[in-house]
Amino acid sequence: MGKAVATFSKPLLCQSKLLCFSLLYLLSALFSAAYFTFSATRCIFRSSPFDPIQSPLFSYPSSYGEHKHSIPTTRSSCNSPLYFSDYFDVFDEIQHILANSTSLGLPPALRYKQGNTDSFGGNFNIQKRLSYFDYSDGEIEIPCGFFKHFPISTFDRISMEKCDGVVVVSAVFNDHDKIRQPRHLGSKTLDHVCFFMFVDDATLNRLHYQNLISKKSNSYKIGAWRIVKVSVENLYQNAAMNGVIPKYLVHRLFPNTKYSIWVDAKLQLVVDPLFLIHSLVVNENVDISISKHPFFVHTMEEAMATARWKKWWDVNGLKIQMETYCENGLQPWNSNKLYPTDVPDSALILRKHGLATNLFSCLMFNELEAFNPRDQLAFAYVRDKMKPKPKLNMFEVEVLEQVAVEYRHNLKLGGAGVGGPKLKRAAATSDLFVNGTCGKCEGYLLSMWGESHD
Repeated sequence: MGKAVATFSKPLLCQSKLLCFSLLYLLSALFSAAYFTFSATRCIFRSSPFDPIQSPLFSYPSSYGEHKHSIPTTRSSCNSPLYFSDYFDVFDEIQHILANSTSLGLPPALRYKQGNTDSFGGNFNIQKRLSYFDYSDGEIEIPCGFFKHFPISTFDRISMEKCDGVVVVSAVFNDHDKIRQPRHLGSKTLDHVCFFMFVDDATLNRLHYQNLISKKSNSYKIGAWRIVKVSVENLYQNAAMNGVIPKYLVHRLFPNTKYSIWVDAKLQLVVDPLFLIHSLVVNENVDISISKHPFFVHTMEEAMATARWKKWWDVNGLKIQMETYCENGLQPWNSNKLYPTDVPDSALILRKHGLATNLFSCLMFNELEAFNPRDQLAFAYVRDKMKPKPKLNMFEVEVLEQVAVEYRHNLKLGGAGVGGPKLKRAAATSDLFVNGTCGKCEGYLLSMWGESHD
């Protein structure tokens, strides 16, 4: 009698090695994608529960394209050193600070120079601007814009003066960006934080065309943002310079506000502004908090990039600006400076309004009017020379990328230039700054060039 021989065959899926490996690869890829997706989400808020508003603030029509052209980042939010406390603890602490600041009275205020000129900022020469950097005499009057009327409605102006706590400010001129809604706001934030977006006619027309606002109304609101129309005909020809007014003169537009956050329109906040003020200003005990530049440390590096990438069309003007700053004391960054870098990423600026902070903002605005709206170029010059100095927190780039999402600007005919003639050749940058044509800046240039190419 023969023995029965048991036979076993491989499962059908495993009969092909290629198919097995493909399935294993697919499963591992899906697992990795799910892990990094959910872990990144957790890392954005590595803190106590914070009671966010779950529903979207505003629904944009698909034709507006609110979320197109976001710029991806290779950095993980888990690398950010920023942590947040419980939302209600943060809310109560900031409300307590605001109440105490009101009861104790306002800090010593700057005295602002008044007058009527052809320029919004007065357009003072370098010697006159330098005379205001040392504010040891509280009786001196500081030029700080508004030598011409800032053309907004009385209704908007009254609303701005009523904002007496925290204000978030942004601007879109020449329809250069989309209006993006802040995300992850706490349940009490919209009742205690003001959101103001300044726009010009070109932007307003686009919003009207998209049925986001009605021009028949005397006030406009889109989601969290109160929209303020600015008639720019009597301001600057350059749209970026008009955007500098709310960016650096926020303390004058909102004279009763204690804290402010400037957000470039290319950014979308994804963290509640109360968290940002608490973590980056209050806990750090500083006057101003601003991100480091992701690449550059020296002002001259930023100047060279500004010319090379055509961020400003007047290369000769950039040369004059750098020569002026070098001749008047700007030094290249070194480890002996009090700050980790001379170049910020100024897309997000958090301020505690006070004498030193407001003075810094006024001096910055005067430099930008004198030369160009590229504020990274004037930053170190003003910061290092002014007295009294604001207490400054220059945080890591990972923090900026944790709290905001960056988007591309609206595409315009003729490229992304700011207007004016184009550079004929990229080599003009190296000719300008590297080959010793900066006169008294030569030592500065050689020092910077050597350090950055070690």
